[in-house]
Amino acid sequence: MDFTILILVLPLLSFLVLGLAGTKLKPGAAGAIGTVVLGAVTVLSYLTAILYFGAGRNAEGIFPTLMPYNAVWLPISQTLHIDMGILLDPISVMMLVVISTVSLMVHIYSFGYMKGERGFQRYYAFLSLFTMSMLGLVVATNIFQMYLFWELVGVSSYLLIGFYYTKPEAIAASKKAFIVTRFADLGFLIGILFYGYYAGTFSFTPQAEALASAGIVIPLALGLMFVGGAGKSAMFPLHIWLPDAMEGPTPVSALIHAATMVVAGVYLVARMFPLFIVYAPDVLHATAIVGAFTSLYAAIVACVQSDIKRVLAFSTISQIGFMIVALGVCTSADPHAGGLGYMASMFHLFTHAMFKALLFLGAGSIIHAVHSNEMSAMGGLRKYMPITHITFLIACLAIAGIPPFSGFFSKDEILTACFRFSPVMGWIMTVIAAMTAFYMFRLYYGIFWGSSEPGQKSASDESHSHQHTPHESPLAMTVPLMFLAAVTIVAGFIPFGEFVSVNGEAYHIHLDWSVATTSIIVAVAAIALATWMYLSENTKPKALADKFRALHTAAYHRFYMDELYMWVTHKVIFQRICRPIAWFDRHIVDGTMNMLATVTNGVSYGIRKLQSGYIQWYVWVFIMGALLIAVLAMCF
Repeated sequence: MDFTILILVLPLLSFLVLGLAGTKLKPGAAGAIGTVVLGAVTVLSYLTAILYFGAGRNAEGIFPTLMPYNAVWLPISQTLHIDMGILLDPISVMMLVVISTVSLMVHIYSFGYMKGERGFQRYYAFLSLFTMSMLGLVVATNIFQMYLFWELVGVSSYLLIGFYYTKPEAIAASKKAFIVTRFADLGFLIGILFYGYYAGTFSFTPQAEALASAGIVIPLALGLMFVGGAGKSAMFPLHIWLPDAMEGPTPVSALIHAATMVVAGVYLVARMFPLFIVYAPDVLHATAIVGAFTSLYAAIVACVQSDIKRVLAFSTISQIGFMIVALGVCTSADPHAGGLGYMASMFHLFTHAMFKALLFLGAGSIIHAVHSNEMSAMGGLRKYMPITHITFLIACLAIAGIPPFSGFFSKDEILTACFRFSPVMGWIMTVIAAMTAFYMFRLYYGIFWGSSEPGQKSASDESHSHQHTPHESPLAMTVPLMFLAAVTIVAGFIPFGEFVSVNGEAYHIHLDWSVATTSIIVAVAAIALATWMYLSENTKPKALADKFRALHTAAYHRFYMDELYMWVTHKVIFQRICRPIAWFDRHIVDGTMNMLATVTNGVSYGIRKLQSGYIQWYVWVFIMGALLIAVLAMCF
């Protein structure tokens, strides 16, 4: 599979061409170059998957780990070095398919959505850079190579989130995302350095003797690595960047915040899973607690948001929490005896990427039609946008866990793994799944049903004083919607466990109908509740909000997490810590140096007459000095 190097080289070349010569190209030509290149990358990714899985399992009954390319890039010692290469195994090949598919759909969709936008060429250049970075991350042969592409993902996401650089909100959102993820990545880097020093390698498969001798350091290193993953995957309390990142173009939200960047943390835990399960099981289970709390928190917040992209953003945070929980509840490397969660997590990563990208792209079509993100400016859009309506409904049914859509199968496996780990964890995640169904159909009814006139002026859009009649999106935008909807319908029937499992052995997915029946019942009940409250305009939501005013207000403001961060940074760190340090530096350190300079200058000014240039004066001073020395010698 020597051609796999082209999967990284082609989008890199696309970025360089569009970045350096993009302004000399027409927007359509720049978009065509980026899309054709991603089309070729997608073909190569699918070809890689076909050849890899088609080759079958080895004598041990597992798919082999292949390294078509691997070279020493930076030697540190005889045993410790940083390599650069390409690693192919079931999860990396699966991620190649996911990333390339969603990225291609975003490239095609952007032809219609970004038409006429200033910086069209720059947009496609940034898309190519991001895609290359994400592809490089998943095929990394070692943890340090992963970290390098990890940082490239952060840089390219900063550029895409801040694409509308003339908007103060976009600038603030891009800086916020960059700073929060860099803070988390510091923990990731420290963990890598600990791991490399004590394990003697940056490889994903170090020698067991080195790990055993490292003692508690390896769990510490893995925990620090998870901090980096928690930042990228927007786990509580490092989640605050993701909702604000919606200031970027909506196709960017579909690419970054649905299928690629936000699952980097999940992929990291899955990649390091053999080390977690053997050397740091307590850390692994702690990640499940973090994921469950994050998922619950995000679901509560999503239930009251009015901006459709923010609802989807918190939905993403909640679903990433499901994936982290699935990994965290694993108790064994045997999929039949406690390792179900690994396969379930990867399966949900795959299905979620498709239907969440569909949701974001559908939201983009809606925003493109009504020129507003607020649900108050929508309602009744099913009559004007039939394709968007049907595809959006399919995605809502999938994320709600309604069979036969893909989300049902992957979420059911997660719930089964949770119940096997602990009934408490199982019921917590079941309740969160019910909340997911509720807020997604609240969103669906608010957009496509209701009695409000669609296209009315948004309260947040003062520039449009006239009503606008919505219309269906152009073909460039609806084709990706239909493709992703088709994938969402059939993806659940893929025998995913036959390809990806915790120990590499084939795992035949079989539904636990006690869990499946329960999840279906609670999902249908949640949808029925949302239908009762939001199918048509009524006073029920307002009455409920008034009854629980404090909770509703707190949830709408995200439980004031942003305000808490601002208070901690400005009132505590800046005023209580940084300001006294600045005063000490300015008045004590600088004051001491300034005093020494003043004294030196004064003394120098006072003795400057000693250098008069008169020989007589120098002789006189010499004689007086000699006499003084003589007197002192006689006295002492």
